[in-house]
Amino acid sequence: MTTRGDRHRSRYGKYRGGPDPLAPPVDIGEALDAIGEEVMAGYSPERAMREFLRRGGNDQQGLEDLARRVFAKRQELLKRHNLDGTMNEVRELLDRAVLEERKQLARDVDLDDDERTLSEMQLENLPASTAAAVSELSQYQWKSRQAREDYEKIKDLLGREILDQRFAGMKQAMEGATAQDRAAINEMLGDLNELLEKRNRGEDTPEDFDEFMAKHGDFFPESPRDLDELLDTLAQRSAAAQRMLNSMTPEQRAELMQLSAQAFGSPELAAQLDRLDQNLQAARPGLDWGGSAEFSGEEGLGLGDGTGALQDLAELDELAEQLQQSYAGARMDDVDFDALARQLGDDAAVSARQLAELEKALRNNGYLKRGSDGQYRLSPKAMRQLGKSLLRDVAERISGRQGARDVQRSGAAGEFSGATRPWEFGDTAPWDVTRSVLNAVVRSSGEGGPTMPLRLTIDDVEVVDTEARTQAAVALLVDTSFSMALDGRWVPMKKTALALHQLVRSRFRGDALELIGFGRYAEVMQVEQLTALDAMWAKGTNLHHGLLLANRHFRKHPNAQPVLLIVTDGEPTAHLGSDGEAWFSYPPHPLTLANTVQELENARRLGAQTTIFRLGDDPGLARFVDSLARKVDGAVVAPELDDLGVAVVDSYLGSRDARRGSGGGTRGGAGETPDARRSGGWWGERGFWVE
Repeated sequence: MTTRGDRHRSRYGKYRGGPDPLAPPVDIGEALDAIGEEVMAGYSPERAMREFLRRGGNDQQGLEDLARRVFAKRQELLKRHNLDGTMNEVRELLDRAVLEERKQLARDVDLDDDERTLSEMQLENLPASTAAAVSELSQYQWKSRQAREDYEKIKDLLGREILDQRFAGMKQAMEGATAQDRAAINEMLGDLNELLEKRNRGEDTPEDFDEFMAKHGDFFPESPRDLDELLDTLAQRSAAAQRMLNSMTPEQRAELMQLSAQAFGSPELAAQLDRLDQNLQAARPGLDWGGSAEFSGEEGLGLGDGTGALQDLAELDELAEQLQQSYAGARMDDVDFDALARQLGDDAAVSARQLAELEKALRNNGYLKRGSDGQYRLSPKAMRQLGKSLLRDVAERISGRQGARDVQRSGAAGEFSGATRPWEFGDTAPWDVTRSVLNAVVRSSGEGGPTMPLRLTIDDVEVVDTEARTQAAVALLVDTSFSMALDGRWVPMKKTALALHQLVRSRFRGDALELIGFGRYAEVMQVEQLTALDAMWAKGTNLHHGLLLANRHFRKHPNAQPVLLIVTDGEPTAHLGSDGEAWFSYPPHPLTLANTVQELENARRLGAQTTIFRLGDDPGLARFVDSLARKVDGAVVAPELDDLGVAVVDSYLGSRDARRGSGGGTRGGAGETPDARRSGGWWGERGFWVE
């Protein structure tokens, strides 16, 4: 009897409806950070993504880890097993049958002496070959019932093993098979061969398959939906059986072929199976019918298990190719997740699915875009995400001290501060309507209760408090000469530009930032262009040309505070001539130095606050940069590479701090952190934040 409680009892089991709905989402941020790093180092986004998928994340197995596990599983199969299992089992049954027969001959006193002698001679002179001995005893008149049963077990074992080679699980299913069962097998094989031969001639119909399954469906528990699906299953197993034969020694192979005739005591079975193999190979010639493997272990495999092991090896080889993703048009969707779960367990399949979801997210969610040349590039969305990450890293590095330029005055149009204040004559700030109405209600309540309609007085009005910041025209000049790439400064330079770009675009939108790369020539660059810029191997550090472009930028924004930030690792070795061509000389020519200094003086006259970030320990560069800073009342910072982004963002944030003071000279030296170099007053009171 079912109780009410029984009807409402919940049952729980493993979720099988697809990907785990409770699995954590893929970490796009970590992937973008890694991909961006590779792109800035000169890799294409496609290759960078492939590299991340290969390597994996902090808590994420990559394709390389999965491929390593696949290889280990393959080696374990080969080193643990050998292919002598069935032969050893047959030899053991044969030895036991012969021993029991000899015992029976010795104790049977009623047996005719001549018959006993003849039987003993037959047993004594059996061939050394197991297959030949089994074949010779096929006509022997057994005196021992136990010996006869053991010999019959040999034929039964061979029949089940040979069937198991083509139909997985048949060894167990046919244990204790009757003559009727064996007849049903022969009938099924005959009908199957006729169906396959019709397919190979192009004469089969869906009705032929339906009729075959209606009659013999019990032999195929996997329930194939059509003949092609049945063909795929049988051909893969048959090809594995052929590879197993190829893996045997010639002696093993010859013995097995000889033993096959004894299977179930029916030579017709071996003939039908040979016919089946030929039909399957004709239907699926593209499978690996000629391969082999070298098993070297001590654990013997039967024919069916050995064929299964060869199938596993083939599946592992396919997985290895899929995980390598080295072929044209490779995608993570190509990986057979079910096969991966079979071979390595569910955890491996989960890891691979997460990588596939990550690849889809990167391609389909707008992080990668295909250019007109067909190549993938980081999209603006990806650049923003990468910039946020870099800026967040910069913020965390500034010793926990966060800040922004000072709030200079309140009450003028600008960004909302979150506060309100009473309206004053001349205010143009927007009203805070909610606060103003509340003031009127409170006032009228004190005068005997609110009246309708509610009347506002000038004393009730409050306006939104705003903070005004002086706009800046910022020029970030980054050295793109070959020495930057040669000495490992290429990626830190790009990270710095991207972090500063993100800060200006997200927090200080009123500022005008221009990125200028200077090598043999200088060029104004978009952040996407600079991020993807390949290393430039042309000689020349044309700071003069870069300063010309920076001053042009400052003149375009006459009402903004000019801020000049220069990142370089070498003295100027080129300048722009009157003909517009770059003039190169190393060591630096006095004319190049004079032109560079002159243009830096022009920047000072425009009011630019200059900071030069000197990379490297070249004494000549240090002397030159220090002299430049003194001439233009600028500053020099000599950061470590890891602190370059911190130093540049730090300088930008403090560039218009009223408490900075004047005077040039050098702040700090190589190896010092920005905080160690700075004095109080560089940070504003309100703090800067990362969106």
